[in-house]
Amino acid sequence: MKRTAAFIFAHPDDETFLASCLIRQLTDNGDQPILLLATRGDAGKKNGDVGHLTEEQLGARREKEMERAAAILGLKRVEHLGLPDGKLNAADDVWFVKRVAEFIRAHEPEIVITFPEDGGNFHPDHMAISKITTSVVLSGDCPSVQKLYYVASETLKEQGHRPSVSIDTEPWWDMKAAALKAHDSQKYAVARYFGDLRVCPQQRRYEAFVLSWERGSFYPAKSEQSVTDGLV
Repeated sequence: MKRTAAFIFAHPDDETFLASCLIRQLTDNGDQPILLLATRGDAGKKNGDVGHLTEEQLGARREKEMERAAAILGLKRVEHLGLPDGKLNAADDVWFVKRVAEFIRAHEPEIVITFPEDGGNFHPDHMAISKITTSVVLSGDCPSVQKLYYVASETLKEQGHRPSVSIDTEPWWDMKAAALKAHDSQKYAVARYFGDLRVCPQQRRYEAFVLSWERGSFYPAKSEQSVTDGLV
């Protein structure tokens, strides 16, 4: 049975940094990964040779880059809410919740993956999309969702939460590197995080995901082969 997994992040490239191998794995297994991005990434001028662009021009460029990355990852659907980059915590919560809920109800994913509460790195946009996505899933208004995963973070680890799913990126590295290169406007950020893309960095080798909620149970202690395990 084909399953749908919704990745809900803040910026174009979040999906590639954190979950590209999971996305490709789902695609190759015949499942359907989909992506919702809260912003177009139009404030990210310091991470590439794009300082001459207006925010509108950068947003348009990053949408095109996202299309190229999506083709590599096997994402068939990418949607953008178009909220201002860097200002998600100032967005109207009622509108924000409504739009995320509409996306989930329209596509009926069984699985949702987003940032942890700390955003992974305390980025305000990451924390905002985590809060909104979590509230939508837990509201009961999106009954298709059976499981909510957070990208693993040091804060979750310190709280005693271990990844339920870990993926070794080394066998997938050529694919992941190609998707990272597609986000060319952010190449300096890519280099800071991953280093030389010709080799899989050992300190960034694994993509890891913590199962934070499953059908009413919070942080069930499970070790899984795939995020699709245990679906009904």
